[in-house]
Amino acid sequence: MGKHDGLRGKHLVWDWNGTLLDDIGAVIGATNAAFAELGLEPITLERYRELYTVPVPKFYERLMGRLPTDAEWTVMDGAFHRHYWQRAESCGLTSGAAELLAARQASGFTQSLLSLAPHAELIPLVRRHGIAERFLRMDGRVDTSTDGKSGHMVRHLAALRVAAERVVVIGDAADDAVAAAHVGARAVLYTGGSHSRASLSRVGVPVVDSLEEAVAVAEELV
Repeated sequence: MGKHDGLRGKHLVWDWNGTLLDDIGAVIGATNAAFAELGLEPITLERYRELYTVPVPKFYERLMGRLPTDAEWTVMDGAFHRHYWQRAESCGLTSGAAELLAARQASGFTQSLLSLAPHAELIPLVRRHGIAERFLRMDGRVDTSTDGKSGHMVRHLAALRVAAERVVVIGDAADDAVAAAHVGARAVLYTGGSHSRASLSRVGVPVVDSLEEAVAVAEELV
């Protein structure tokens, strides 16, 4: 591969939580710890994956039968993040992720990281996993909104100066596909994170069970 192949080929925008980082166990544990603080019943992984959506208050509405009050949201959001970050330190990368990222970079293709995790926490964690140098750019959330990824994706691609028609987003949530469509990019969704295969299949983009398959499908998308 020549050094300019990356300029012609697909640019991959990777999601972090539930995609590159195998953290669904930490997410469920933190969710249930937050629920316990409000006297809510714990949730199973299966039910979480079937109900999960963004914005996150809408997810809580599905669970509670009503939108949380501002006070409840403040407690739950604070509790979730407190418990999650305690657990995130011990989460590993998804099987094969490091090798896939390295191989793709070595082949001259480009990739970046876009996450709704807080930027200040995200970047040190990615660096600790030894993969930061695989990405042209890494962007986490820098505000406190609960909105999805669409606006974040617009800013990310503008900073990269990558044309949307060259971009494939690889993520684990419907919101990743929504953000891709918002900018005119394609998406591949992975079943190892926050959504069930059934809920991902309703989105209308390719759904895969491994990151290796995700990259292979992404390369085939025109």
